[in-house]
Parts: sequence; C-alpha cells; structure tokens
Amino acid sequence: MTLHARSFRNFDTIRRCGSIREAARRLHISSSALNRQLLQWEDEIGSPLFERLPRGLRLTPVGEIVAAHVIHVLHDAERMHGELAALQGLQRGTLEVVTVAALTAAFLPEVLQTMARRYPAIEIRVRVATSAEAAGLVEAGDADAALAFLPRKVPGLRQLAVGAFALGAVVPTGHPLTGLGTVGFADCVRHPMVLPSPDLSFHADIAPLLGACKRPLDIRLETASLDLMKGLAARGLGVAFLNRFGIEREIGLGELVHLPLRPAITSHLGIYVRVERTLPPALDAFVRVAAEEIARLQAAEA
Repeated sequence: MTLHARSFRNFDTIRRCGSIREAARRLHISSSALNRQLLQWEDEIGSPLFERLPRGLRLTPVGEIVAAHVIHVLHDAERMHGELAALQGLQRGTLEVVTVAALTAAFLPEVLQTMARRYPAIEIRVRVATSAEAAGLVEAGDADAALAFLPRKVPGLRQLAVGAFALGAVVPTGHPLTGLGTVGFADCVRHPMVLPSPDLSFHADIAPLLGACKRPLDIRLETASLDLMKGLAARGLGVAFLNRFGIEREIGLGELVHLPLRPAITSHLGIYVRVERTLPPALDAFVRVAAEEIARLQAAEA
C-alpha cells in the first residue's frame, strides 16, 4: 500500500471525519480527488477500508488495522518534529486536549494561562466531553491527552499524573447541613437531592450509597449537567454531590458550600495519553503544567 506522509494525513482525516466531503473540506482538496485516492488504496490492499453507510463512513476490520498503523506513524512523526524543534531551542506544537466540563471553570484556565506564559508558541485546542468519552478519544488517537475522572484503569491509556479529591454534599450557605462540617450520606438523604446521571463518573461513586439506603429518597433530578446541578443546589432545591471542580467561583462568593462526605469518598483526576505514546515536547510541557496544578490543588485540599 503506497502511503506517503500526505496520504497518511489524508487517510487519518477521513477516519476522524467519517465523511469524504468533510475530510476534503478540511484538507482543502476536492472530494473527487480524495475519493479516488481512497479507492486506489483499497484496490492496492485488496479490501475495503471503510464501510459506506447512509450516515457516513466506518472503518472495516482491515481499516482498523491500517488506522492503528497510521496513528502510530503520525505520532512518531510528530515526536520527531518536536524533538528537532527542541534541539533548535523552539517550543512549538499543536495539542488536542479533551477534558470534562467541571475543569473548564478554573482548573483549565489556570493551566492554559501558565502554558501561555511559559510556552507562548504552543497552540492548544480543547474539547469538552464526559470522562468516558475523553478516554475513548485519546485511545482512538483523536486527542493527545485527556483530563478526566476515571474510576479504573483503561487498558489502552497511560496515567501520567493523578490527584484524589473529596466528593461532598453541595448546598447553599445557610442550609441545615452546613452546621455539620462533614456529613454522612444518611444526613443528606433527609433532604431533596440532585444526582449525577450515569454519564458522569460521580454517579458510580454514590451508586452504592443509594443502593444501600433503606429510606425513601426524594430525588428531584438526575442530570449530566454540572451547571444545572449547581444552579439547583444554589437555589436550595436539592443537595448535589460533587467535588470542588466547577464550583470554585460559587464557593468563593459564598453562594455554595462543599461539605466532604463521611466516610470519605474521593474522585481521582488524572492526565491520560495512549499507552504506547512517546511524548513530544509540547505534550510533555502540557502534562507537566497540568500535573503541577493537580498537585497544588490536592495539597490545598489536604
């Protein structure tokens, strides 16, 4: 299969987009030319690389093998260019980072501010997803790094840094629970509750407590929206269960109080890359800055 550097990039763009037309638009070439190139590859390898579906393209088993090789080669090329740039005293690069919504309020802006100060030539693109989606995007090669709360190891990912943060009951100032300091789950279930849906990692943390509860529960809402949870909690409509990420501003203004649960339940914020990935300089710089911020916040919470 005669794939040169540009062909690798073209194939990977088709894989990411799932569409010849959209890939051609991003690559600034005609759809017909890109389609002819794809047909030529398939003819040379003797098998279709994509299934043609009504809603777009999907990799065939043969295409999955080719895609894994292409991703590996592209990452190696990126590492080589990064190392060459580093030897020349440059710190350039483009990163695709995927993160959860809770980190976009304060944590990630702090990290990006530090990156801009130390490495102004590095361009960072950020995508927001659930923790599970973030893991999948990095494992598939569609993002360089994930900042996510993963309850267990993912075989295709390598954890580069991690911090443990307390899950707590989130209520408005003046709520009856605020006089307790730390609270047991039994204290919380005496009040209406706003729960995270299974899309959020926090759901798995509190699901055993919900299952073990013997009394009827007043569950006002179950949602994957952090904004909705903290908005309802701030209005006294229900006790929410969150760590401090995403509610830093509301805590600082005195609108919300975070009460750690007793016994302690912790969620783990980690930085993840593909398991075989060698870090180019730009990605290594980002990982180091994000790890510093995780360590700082964990120390502050202790």
